Amino acid sequence: MLLLVGIVSVQFGAAFASTLFGEVGPAGVVLLRLVFASLVLLAFTRPRLAGRSHRDLRAVAGFGLVLACMNWSFYESLHRLPLGPAVTVEFIGPLAVAVAGSRRLLDLLWVALAGGGVALLALGGSHGGLNLAGLLLAALAGALWAGYILLSQRVGSSSAGLDGLALALALGTLVMIPAGVAQGGSALLRPEVLLGGLGVAVLSSLVPYSLELIALRRLAAASFGLLMSLEPAVAALAGVLVLDQRLQLRTAVAIVMVVVASAGTTIDASRPATRRAARPDGPAPPRPDSQATLLG
Repeated sequence: MLLLVGIVSVQFGAAFASTLFGEVGPAGVVLLRLVFASLVLLAFTRPRLAGRSHRDLRAVAGFGLVLACMNWSFYESLHRLPLGPAVTVEFIGPLAVAVAGSRRLLDLLWVALAGGGVALLALGGSHGGLNLAGLLLAALAGALWAGYILLSQRVGSSSAGLDGLALALALGTLVMIPAGVAQGGSALLRPEVLLGGLGVAVLSSLVPYSLELIALRRLAAASFGLLMSLEPAVAALAGVLVLDQRLQLRTAVAIVMVVVASAGTTIDASRPATRRAARPDGPAPPRPDSQATLLG
């Protein structure tokens, strides 16, 4: 239940974020979200740069850059696409990481099913149903999500607790300042916009991260991954309820294809481990908004 609440929170947070695009633009919303999230984590962890190797600092810098660009490209896609299709295309990134290097024939089936779902969305975009630039930006966000997963493992293994994440968020905030100020301007300082940015940070980062932190102590990795597979479907529901976005049959079928592929990958990967005692070995796939990868 905690994990499901976290999933709902992060997707409804994304829906709420899109309502601010008209005020400060996608880059402005990303900047506000990173500012509030980094301030909370910096105050909580109080990380130090002293004693870190140059290699660790480079990893943190790369992590922060990827984190900022990933969220920016996703919000730019969300500015052009309904929430459900945007999350569905972005979800291909972690799904690709989950099956990378596998030689099992069944994994190829899941990849083909997920690829077919994305192709179905793209086909609709080429005929005016969905914005093609939005689809490409969502695909870029998915690729950056894959890079995020790999970098977060590197940073998480070399940093104590959430120190590395706090530093990466602070750097990501600095990276987003030029674009965020260019799009948002003086509107970024309006009280209602600041309050909205705080709400996005709470819904999309702080609440889901806190709930997942608790849930991962009670869930096996397979259960976590299976529930996370519901993300695109929950995103589509948030788009309908919050943004009044109409869900076409083609889009619904594509989302179901990706959800089934992700669930199938998780179930298949967990089969050799079902005889072991259930424990939170680490989520698959992790969500960039909650930084769940750092818990492993």
